[in-house]
Amino acid sequence: GQKDDLVRLESFCAANGWTYEVISDVGSGLNYHKRGLRILINRICSGEIGRLVISHKDRLLRFGSELVFALCEHFGTEVVIVNATEESSFEEELASDVIEIVTVFSARLYGSRSHKNKAVMENLAAAAKDVSP
Repeated sequence: GQKDDLVRLESFCAANGWTYEVISDVGSGLNYHKRGLRILINRICSGEIGRLVISHKDRLLRFGSELVFALCEHFGTEVVIVNATEESSFEEELASDVIEIVTVFSARLYGSRSHKNKAVMENLAAAAKDVSP
């Protein structure tokens, strides 16, 4: 779904006659070390970006997008949120935030377990190979 968002953003920019470059990242909205995010922040701060176009407010970062928007304001970068929705209630935002946090940490937990399980299985396979006649 997010790849479709990129196509729609490109069409939106082209329809408005804007020159654009896509900076994309794959990863958690809670990861502040993503390469694309770092590039974006550096380019905003150096005045290289005149307009930041995003599909949804939380596509940039789940928590902390307001800091990036403040940097944009300070350095004169216009922010365009294509699919800006009505403001959610406090309860709706809180529930969404809690779900996001649980999802991210569950993925990390199960991801670390799968890496450990894979290593164990590889060691077992190697040991079985050594024992086989």
